Amino acid sequence: MIYEQISSLIEKAIEAELIEQVDRIYVRNQVMHQLGLPSFPEDKHASTNNSIPDLLEDIISWAIEQDVIEDVFDDKEILTANIMNCFVARPSVINHNFYTKYEQSPIAATDYFYHLSKYSNYIQVNRIRKNIHFKIDNDYGVFDITVNLSKPEKDPEQIKRERKMKQTVHYPKCLLCVENEGYTGRTGHPARANHRVIQVPILGENWYLQYSPYVYYNEHSILLAEEHRNMKIDKHTFARLLSFIEKFPHYFIGSNADLPIVGGSILSHDHYQAGRYQFAMTNAEHVHNFKLKSFTDVSASILKWPLSVIRLKSNDQEKLTEAADYILQIWKTYSDKDAKILDFTGETPHNTITPIARVRDGSFEIDLVLRNNRTTEEHPMGIFHPHEDVHHIKKENIGLIEVMGLAVLPARLKEELSDLKKFLLGEPTNVAAHHQEWAASLQDKYGTMTDSDKVDDLVEKELGKKFTRVLEDAGVFKQTEAGKDAFKRFISALNG
Repeated sequence: MIYEQISSLIEKAIEAELIEQVDRIYVRNQVMHQLGLPSFPEDKHASTNNSIPDLLEDIISWAIEQDVIEDVFDDKEILTANIMNCFVARPSVINHNFYTKYEQSPIAATDYFYHLSKYSNYIQVNRIRKNIHFKIDNDYGVFDITVNLSKPEKDPEQIKRERKMKQTVHYPKCLLCVENEGYTGRTGHPARANHRVIQVPILGENWYLQYSPYVYYNEHSILLAEEHRNMKIDKHTFARLLSFIEKFPHYFIGSNADLPIVGGSILSHDHYQAGRYQFAMTNAEHVHNFKLKSFTDVSASILKWPLSVIRLKSNDQEKLTEAADYILQIWKTYSDKDAKILDFTGETPHNTITPIARVRDGSFEIDLVLRNNRTTEEHPMGIFHPHEDVHHIKKENIGLIEVMGLAVLPARLKEELSDLKKFLLGEPTNVAAHHQEWAASLQDKYGTMTDSDKVDDLVEKELGKKFTRVLEDAGVFKQTEAGKDAFKRFISALNG
């Protein structure tokens, strides 16, 4: 069947406009080389309508059976990427096509690149489908909840290989470096042969646009610096974000904070995340409008949101950048002991910002989410971090995506929530120890239930409440009268 699978893969690639009819023989020969096939029968034609990811899985299964590769995670990933690299044009061609389409519209350009990234199997469409998604309503809007099942677990042989291997190669320096483009991969570093990026000049620097291989929302993209340097939130950050959305006004773009605990998972490479999606925070209610007396052309407001957010709006990018930087500089040295906010411990800074920018109704907007990473004996993982009583749901950092109202929850919850539902239905099960208090409280509240559909809805709603609490824990000014007063004290300090 391998010959029919290769023929079917070529047909699907032509349909997806990865290649043209004239490329058929060339691509077939390249794929044959990857699989160690010396010849190709003339009578073997496409015989299936499977998708590109499904065909690749079948081909990889054949390669394992025929001892072309071992049944090890990295070997499978490398061969898959190398096969698809036969169908993907060189970076110069991709960039030329992107900017040719950009002349039509920015949307046409990103549509082209997103389509390419999906059909080249760089975006892991089949794995992403495994994620559990639902939405929940609360006082702040409609949150997105995702149980992340897309990233595959490494098999025992893969783990054994990585432990035995001494890390002597440090190229690329990290997973976000531009040098990943076209990189074959190795044990412990992912295959990127089919990976392409778009060069996007931003304020005199080279930046590169790519899509996340495990997208959490529509057109989930990453803008990465050419230079491998640490994340840093400063005036340049705000200027870059606004410059990007001027080029791509149909996208939002934001940055993780630049300090541990409140930052994202990769602080070693300066990068931002963008996309074509409206998060709950985008439509958050304005609860307090105020003036920045030094920036009369910039409107400002506090949002009704579990984290502490100031929204700035203006038609003038430069003044908006200056206003955002002004707030950042005040915040970096701001303390309020009554609100448990201290700017420094010794020489260690605690205050920073998670910024998000967008274009709305022809004006530029930038949201400044105030963050503080101070720890105490009571809260060793962070005062403004999910507290211990919600760690059974999430204890990881609250990064940019969660800040905007999309929960990325651990894969363990799939089975654990299934056990919880059985418990509420009175069925025999073993509820995980860290969920038992939660399970008992739900049983006290709702009793033993009989309708499995209602239990599904109930658990989703209650999980949404837990995520809301996770975000409220991360807010530096709480959604209480005392917290609101503390937020207004900071606003007063901005105009002091």
